[in-house]
Amino acid sequence: MSMTIAQTDEPKQRPLRLWPGVVAAVLLLLVRFVAPIAVPGTMMFGVLGGLVGALAVGVWWLFFSRAPWVERVGAIVLMIAAAFATSRIIHKSIAGGMMGMMFPIYAIPILSLALVVWAVASRRLSSGPRRASMVATILVACGVFTLLRTGGITGDADSDLHWRWTKTPEERLLAQTGDEPAALPSAPAANNKDADWPGFRGPERNAVVRGVRIRTDWAASPPVEMWRRPIGPGWSSFAVRGGLLYTQEQRGDDEIVACYKVATGEPVWKHRDAARFWESNAGPGPRGTPSLSNGRVYTFGATGILNALDAGNGAVVWSRNAASDTGKKIPGWGFASSPLVIDDVVIVGTAGTLVAYDIATGDRRWLGPAGGGGYSSPHRVTIDGVAQILLLNGTGAISVAPADGTVLWQHRWPGDGIVQPAVTADGDVLIGSGSGLGGARAGMRRIAVGHQPGGWTVEERWTSIGLKPYFNDFVVHKGRAFGFDGSLLACIDLEDGKRKWKDGRYGNGQLLLLPDQDLLLVLSEEGELALVAATPDQFSELARFPAIKGKTWNHPVLVGDVLLVRNGEEMAAFRLSLAGR
Repeated sequence: MSMTIAQTDEPKQRPLRLWPGVVAAVLLLLVRFVAPIAVPGTMMFGVLGGLVGALAVGVWWLFFSRAPWVERVGAIVLMIAAAFATSRIIHKSIAGGMMGMMFPIYAIPILSLALVVWAVASRRLSSGPRRASMVATILVACGVFTLLRTGGITGDADSDLHWRWTKTPEERLLAQTGDEPAALPSAPAANNKDADWPGFRGPERNAVVRGVRIRTDWAASPPVEMWRRPIGPGWSSFAVRGGLLYTQEQRGDDEIVACYKVATGEPVWKHRDAARFWESNAGPGPRGTPSLSNGRVYTFGATGILNALDAGNGAVVWSRNAASDTGKKIPGWGFASSPLVIDDVVIVGTAGTLVAYDIATGDRRWLGPAGGGGYSSPHRVTIDGVAQILLLNGTGAISVAPADGTVLWQHRWPGDGIVQPAVTADGDVLIGSGSGLGGARAGMRRIAVGHQPGGWTVEERWTSIGLKPYFNDFVVHKGRAFGFDGSLLACIDLEDGKRKWKDGRYGNGQLLLLPDQDLLLVLSEEGELALVAATPDQFSELARFPAIKGKTWNHPVLVGDVLLVRNGEEMAAFRLSLAGR
């Protein structure tokens, strides 16, 4: 009888082998979520580690878990189906984040962790409840993403996650009232006075502030806040003249050129264009910075609108759509060039291609050659006594004549085309590419450019990975270059490109150079100000001060003793104590 019973009993299911999955899950959790918090700047490694960890969990589950095959295959199929269904209803910022990869980058590790947690928690349940709880766990792990939105990513690809129903800073700003100036002032007479800060990165677009010396003991003489006010999103910096500042921002469906008082932050006038640019990584708003010249302010919006406005009251002198004029589609991060006024033309870069307009009429004067994309701004330099316009784009560096756009010389180095070039004291050109996209080996390159009877010559002197400026511009001082290498500051020697030091974690921020003091004024990605010695021997931070809150990619401006800072949420002015007072 016992023999008969033994023969009819079904084989008993072996217990789950859990420990490999638990180990893989713990390592995934540490690498993907803990390490990027503990060690800033390692998010990209965390993302890769998370995907590898998820693969390890999947291999364990399918081949080593001892689960019934219906559960092994069923869990994987259900996760794929649930993720696909969820991707159709998540917030657009999650769907488009990280070039469309944000949801899978986050969902795959989360689903893998959920699978391991479920397997451990349900190991003693019977098959029915265990399988029901598996379905519920997978649906909950996917469903949580429908409750989220992102305000964008940091320079290290970390996401700014919020509940889907919370208002954005722009929505909170639009809900306020009383922000508009009561009436436009009468237009002042045209003024040829040079601007205090004519536009992007200053008079020479090199972020150098000459003739200013500040006190560096901020414990004794900290920056004094003059005013602070909310502002629409955008990555513009400031142009400043005669007690007025100019910037660009987004307000709902309107792209704004705005003028404020430097002393108080009060709005003076606003010009509106019915245009809105948004992408989920950097958010909404214009990317360029206004340029001042002869009583006018020139602005270039993220969708391609080029304006010439009266600087006194914002009245439109003329307006063109450079995207239509050049046949360019709006690039993924928006048009980011800041206009450059030289002689009788205003020049912008449209996704790697230069185009010039007559400053009097707005008529197109010339169009440069196609450049393979890019987000850099035209840069005026003089090499061998010849004035020219440099632009970094997706193919490398190009130089043209300001009058007619004739190509003078080109240097091929495929890359990002985001940062500004620089010219060394002896006339060489420095170009940078920080992310390695487009086939470039990230880093910096020094090229020698000369004008011979037979034409222009270009020769590479060195290429260095000691400093890799991605979208964070660098400065040149006393034979060295200082800038951001990822989230750290770095210094390289211009003689050979070798790194002198790399230190000071400020995120992907921006900086100014005060050459009279061998001093860097740094604005960190998190809105902190710092003073760092611009010396080659070692990194030395002299002071630090909290300025504004929120992701800060905008370039700071220092005019006299007034420091202006902003990001996509607020702007503020601080008075710095000058040395010798």
